Amino acid sequence: MKKIETPEYILEPIENSRFKIIMKTKKFTKLHSQKIHGCYFSGNQKSWVFPQKNLKDFENLFLQKYKLNKNAITESHHIALKDFKEHLILKKYSPNTIKVYFEQFQKFLNFHNAIHPQNLTDDDVKKYLLHLFDKKEVSLSLQKQVICSIKFYFEKILRRETKSYFFEIPKSKKRKPPVVLSKTEVMRLLNCTTNLKHKAILSTIYSGGLRLSEVVNLKIVDIDSERMLINIRGGKGKKDRITILGKETLKLLRTYFKKFKPKFWLFEGNDKQQMNPRNIQKIFKKYLKISGSMKECSVHSLRHSFATHLLEAGEDIRKIQKLLGHKNIQTTEIYTHITSKAIKGIKSPLDDLEIRDPGNE
Repeated sequence: MKKIETPEYILEPIENSRFKIIMKTKKFTKLHSQKIHGCYFSGNQKSWVFPQKNLKDFENLFLQKYKLNKNAITESHHIALKDFKEHLILKKYSPNTIKVYFEQFQKFLNFHNAIHPQNLTDDDVKKYLLHLFDKKEVSLSLQKQVICSIKFYFEKILRRETKSYFFEIPKSKKRKPPVVLSKTEVMRLLNCTTNLKHKAILSTIYSGGLRLSEVVNLKIVDIDSERMLINIRGGKGKKDRITILGKETLKLLRTYFKKFKPKFWLFEGNDKQQMNPRNIQKIFKKYLKISGSMKECSVHSLRHSFATHLLEAGEDIRKIQKLLGHKNIQTTEIYTHITSKAIKGIKSPLDDLEIRDPGNE
């Protein structure tokens, strides 16, 4: 375990999985040692020591007897959050992942607002997860975000081994087949999108099979008009890839660029920063309704449709896997189960039956 240092004390790891207590501002006495299991004065260390497994005893004693300085804790939380964000950036996590992990880790620290971040234990993690998962309706995706953010802090920053069962990622329920729009439905959707910027966004997503986070993170320089490619940087899993840029999409983007003159991000919000992903979802929902479609789907359905339409056109599934940025071919193969090509030509058994027309009876 790493050294733990606060404005009031230092716990220095020594042999046999013990901590050596070094007090900075207060005195540690024999009376205090009786509150910590296994604590004794070591002549060799010339200090009080105790087993690392009993760290919680020391923390409780410190809170009760020494009235922990709340300002010091607040400052330590600020430092931990700053350190946490910097590590995520250095590890090249996407801006969206950084935002989500940071928010979840901040909530975790706020829950344990009286404990120095470096003193957090497995029991503190367990207490927070029980509080969150037992008392609230928490989606599977949020559970994963919470666990991954805490796991990142413990393993990547504190370099601490933790009880693995606290950090088991919940398994997803069996996936529902993706909702796909037909080519006709995509055409209706784009034709009824009268706003030039909105049309350019939806066309770019469908043209290259982009995720919502990827279209939000597109920069002007990511559009390679010479090679007709879109460069995706730091996509899901922090991976870079390239995907195709349709000719019609390029024409549309050039018209959009001349009118809106973006400076850095390809699709800017009102503040000249990246667009809010929620706004793009709203744009999709708005024009989907106008197009007359009754399907329950999200903007991600354009990505599903991109993959399905390529499969139906006879494109190799391995190429589609690379365009989508899937790590495993099994993820791409889900589209083989929903493509109309897979069932084309199969005759319904009802067609072999002689059914009387009720109107002629």
